[in-house]
Amino acid sequence: MKRCATVLAIMAIAMACGACRDKEATLSLLVWEGYADSSFVRPFEEAHHCKIVASYMGSSDELVAKLRGGSASNYDVISPSSDVAASIVRAGLAAPLDLSSFPSYDQLSARLRNSPLVKRDGQTYGVPFLWGPNPLLYDTTVFKEPPESWSILWDPKFKGKISLWDELSSVYMTAQVLGYDKPDPYQIYNLSDEQLEAVKKKLIELKPNIRKYWSTGGELTNLFQNHEIIAAMGWPLMTSQLRKLGFPIGETIPKENTTGWIDHLMITAASRQKSLAAQFLEYMSEAQTQKKATDVTGYSPANPSSTTLMTEDEKRNLHMDDPDAYMQRIYIWQDVPRRAKYNEIWNEVKAAQ
Repeated sequence: MKRCATVLAIMAIAMACGACRDKEATLSLLVWEGYADSSFVRPFEEAHHCKIVASYMGSSDELVAKLRGGSASNYDVISPSSDVAASIVRAGLAAPLDLSSFPSYDQLSARLRNSPLVKRDGQTYGVPFLWGPNPLLYDTTVFKEPPESWSILWDPKFKGKISLWDELSSVYMTAQVLGYDKPDPYQIYNLSDEQLEAVKKKLIELKPNIRKYWSTGGELTNLFQNHEIIAAMGWPLMTSQLRKLGFPIGETIPKENTTGWIDHLMITAASRQKSLAAQFLEYMSEAQTQKKATDVTGYSPANPSSTTLMTEDEKRNLHMDDPDAYMQRIYIWQDVPRRAKYNEIWNEVKAAQ
């Protein structure tokens, strides 16, 4: 009888342990590359006894398409950029946040925190995470000095050696080259039909120089590594990755300035893990986590307190020694009223022979 009781007890314990494992929560993310790196995700998993599963997007339009295409319930946390954050809120795809659950929220940059992009009817739907530019990346063995202008991409001697992002940022950049950002820089997000036609013509003129339109950070990194290209629009993430690999990569903001973004973390309205997702957003807002995220991505943190964990060189490299001056050179992505028309123009450029 004792032996039987012992066996039954062991079986009960085993079943209980199995049940605990079965109940391990899973948090699903749909985010930009670099935003679920194990260096900062794993500590959260261990502390909360959960599993984080990340999918990555290559553009803001890809994110919106997945959310509106019936896949919203597949994700708990998303990282929309400033060009689509407002439309996601308007569409009811994000859940409002209880800011009393975010002790680190007040530490975030007031300039980013007060952005109207993620606020509606007195509620807040996202927390700023990281921000940065879409700079011009170049091979320093080809360019001994940083290129002064985006127009270098159109130089006929670079036939087949240029890459552009397969995204509307390429439209914005070309509008800058054509001077449509003057006198109002944010006019590039609301171009007229006539201006969009001129942008299309200019981009089609660039096609002989295009080796490939890249859609993921890894793809652009490989294009440089394989010496297929010598210049491209990119992200600081690729600069960071290529420097770690020993590739001679340079990064600059040309005289026309550049576009950039503020990425927010949001909880989807369809999430079944809203409590855990809220704890994740708080964790990602903390100074230590933000420092780890900047180490991976090369992007600037939304939490200025993270600079206390940085060396002076790290602060300078992330432009946190004078972030306001750096932001003056970045036209932060805005809601594009005629986004469908912009995408139509971009698709016509890619289809042109």
